[in-house]
Amino acid sequence: MKNKLLLICSLLALSSCIAFAGKLDKSQQKWYEKYKVQENAPDPADMLLNTDPEPDLTEGFVPLFNGINLTNWRVIEGNCKFEVKDGMIVGTNVPGSPSTYLCTDKDDYTDFIFTCDMKIEVDGNTGIMVRAKTKGTDEIVVYGPQVEVEDFARQRYWSGGIYGQSCGGWYYPLWLEDHAKIRTAMKENEWNRITVLAKGNTIKTWVNGIPAANWVDDTYKEGFFGLQVHVGKQGTILWKNLLVKELK
Repeated sequence: MKNKLLLICSLLALSSCIAFAGKLDKSQQKWYEKYKVQENAPDPADMLLNTDPEPDLTEGFVPLFNGINLTNWRVIEGNCKFEVKDGMIVGTNVPGSPSTYLCTDKDDYTDFIFTCDMKIEVDGNTGIMVRAKTKGTDEIVVYGPQVEVEDFARQRYWSGGIYGQSCGGWYYPLWLEDHAKIRTAMKENEWNRITVLAKGNTIKTWVNGIPAANWVDDTYKEGFFGLQVHVGKQGTILWKNLLVKELK
């Protein structure tokens, strides 16, 4: 009897560590049909769920942004505008410009917890590059995993998903039945907290403390952070409290 109880306890403990795959949400069928042909598009049945609580954000973090200027950051690709106002980074879309990235000079972040507060002031698409890289010589392109932060007009609500920017499309779309809660996590006209845990070959995300993505891949092991202002007709995005805790 004692051995049987120990076995049951062991199985329960193991099951709590496993993120189970889910089913495609019927409300997401049109998006599935659109993106299932992309190079990176996952089979819904193979996707892992993030069931972890948001990491503790109280100790061991250092700021990525000094609140004064863009020292230790660089702009790559287009000519959308990044500036500092009232202790915030403000990214503004310039119509006709390609997507533009404000990137950390440090380009060898590996395992970390990253968090920031974001607000979309003028609706537009954006995101946060993690473990990102560049390619090209005459024309530099930012590529790699991007934590998506979507414009509200799209009404898809995949903020917190992971997109393969300039490298094959959606790695982790939020199209499962189990993603119903995260699809309502991002609040319009409010500050929203984005948290990312990158450890080994796994990247997990949270929006306002609600679990989002659980993506496993061996391709992107280190890189820089980048704040995106997406190509389009409009968009003004605010960032503050950009913090990182590197995991040794």
